[in-house]
Amino acid sequence: MSLHSSHPAVVRRNTPPPLIRAFRGERPEVTPVWFMRQAGRSLPEYRELRVGTDMLDACLTPELASEITLQPVRRHGVDAGIFFSDIVIPVRLAGVGVQIVPGRGPVLEHAVRSAADVANLPPLDPAALDPIREAVALTVAQLGDTPLIGFAGAPYTLASYLVEGGPSKEQLITRSMMHSDPDSWAALLTWCAEITGAFLAAQIEAGASAGQLFDSWAGSLSVADYTERVAPYSSLALEPVRALDVPLVHFGVGTGPLLPAMHAVGVDVMGVDWRVPLDDASRRLGGEVPLQGNIDPALLTAPWSVLEPHVRDVLDRGRAAPAHVVNLGHGVPPDTDPTVLTRIVEFVHSYE
Repeated sequence: MSLHSSHPAVVRRNTPPPLIRAFRGERPEVTPVWFMRQAGRSLPEYRELRVGTDMLDACLTPELASEITLQPVRRHGVDAGIFFSDIVIPVRLAGVGVQIVPGRGPVLEHAVRSAADVANLPPLDPAALDPIREAVALTVAQLGDTPLIGFAGAPYTLASYLVEGGPSKEQLITRSMMHSDPDSWAALLTWCAEITGAFLAAQIEAGASAGQLFDSWAGSLSVADYTERVAPYSSLALEPVRALDVPLVHFGVGTGPLLPAMHAVGVDVMGVDWRVPLDDASRRLGGEVPLQGNIDPALLTAPWSVLEPHVRDVLDRGRAAPAHVVNLGHGVPPDTDPTVLTRIVEFVHSYE
């Protein structure tokens, strides 16, 4: 399948915006910047809009999801919108019981830990993705020349929520299943790859100009486990979008040792968390991969006299890569002062 002739990525193919140029390995005149989790909890206008609305319901209400996606673009002047959604939305759309519990995160009605549990997972009806397509179309219509990035969780992270029944710091039950029941593991990861791939493809087909695959929990894995038991399914998840010819980003937390293996699943850009300096990350990737990152979110509450030299250092180290998109090394913390993010954008755009 190819993108429609009116798709933003097709219309701007000869004059791509700075973010897309950087994702493609070029260095635009001004370094692009956006923030993971820029849409949502740190913005007072988001909190006001969300009053009385469940998180997952907000994600699945096209007008709400679109407005929330647009809010940080208007406020901060970032170089991209990131589609407002949640990592478990494709699970919900497939008909699996899941809810967001305040203060904890996604919680499943029933954990998936046996062959029978995996066999009972329902397929994702393509029509269930219609609210996602509508939200993306509404958003792109208002973004103008600013590109939209599609969002999806990688199969391992989705599987971790399913197996653990909710968030887990070490994914002990998940990693045990990976080794003790490899057949069920393969079936589960295949299911996760299929639904997350369809979810990301729907966003791109509807108008997103790039996609990012988040593997939030991959940092709990050894290189061997990731390469043998996880990477093939991340690659499978990306199959539906590779033919669409938009740049793809891969990001994980605590995944410094995994950077080369994560890149090898078939992406164009590697996101880097705050633990690995960008020049070191570039060396690990052979100096040939565009990078995204990696301001330490903890410093967003520090005085500007502390934060500014850190941002400057990130920019300078990013020059080791063919191209660099400034971002955080993880998501925007909920207590972040929005004016700090706006100031970072202005600083990055003015930096020489």
